[in-house]
Amino acid sequence: MCFFSVAVCLSGDSLFSSEEYNRNMGGLIQPTLGGEERETNWRAIGIAIAAVVAVVVILFFLSRTEQKLPANPHPYAANVKLSDLKMSAAENFVGATVSYIDGTVANTGNQVVTHAMVEVTFKDSMGQLAQRETIPLRVLQTSGPYPEAVDLTVSPLAAGQSKPFRLTFEGISAQWNHEYPELKVADVTVK
Repeated sequence: MCFFSVAVCLSGDSLFSSEEYNRNMGGLIQPTLGGEERETNWRAIGIAIAAVVAVVVILFFLSRTEQKLPANPHPYAANVKLSDLKMSAAENFVGATVSYIDGTVANTGNQVVTHAMVEVTFKDSMGQLAQRETIPLRVLQTSGPYPEAVDLTVSPLAAGQSKPFRLTFEGISAQWNHEYPELKVADVTVK
């Protein structure tokens, strides 16, 4: 019988190591993981976190890409006139503010407009750029109970025709001076 703690103790004719003694006594000392196993777990967790961060960053930059416009706008863009501007805002179902610019678009040329892009420039209190967005022009269709903003491919703008339009903004810079932004027809597609 052993009354002291040593690596090897004698019990009768048997020689027990401390591991065998602990195993026989119900495993009072738990085996420890080697430093190599712990490092491998942390390395795997670190790689997984880095991969998730990389995917989030890539998705962020892909979602922020703006549609590139040609350096020189289509010459017919001068025939697409925007007038009677009105701004409004509403809260969507998640509590975010959605801003609208409504107005009238007129085609003063002799071709049918099937698509148009509008460059919208919001200024700050110093008259400097607060936000610039290029978005598709959507005309309001009133065939149902509520007006629906549709692309000009669905409801083209014929020569000499005018229609109400709506531009929708999910978020506008907090530095915006709350005055009407500058609107410019940046690109058109005609047939």
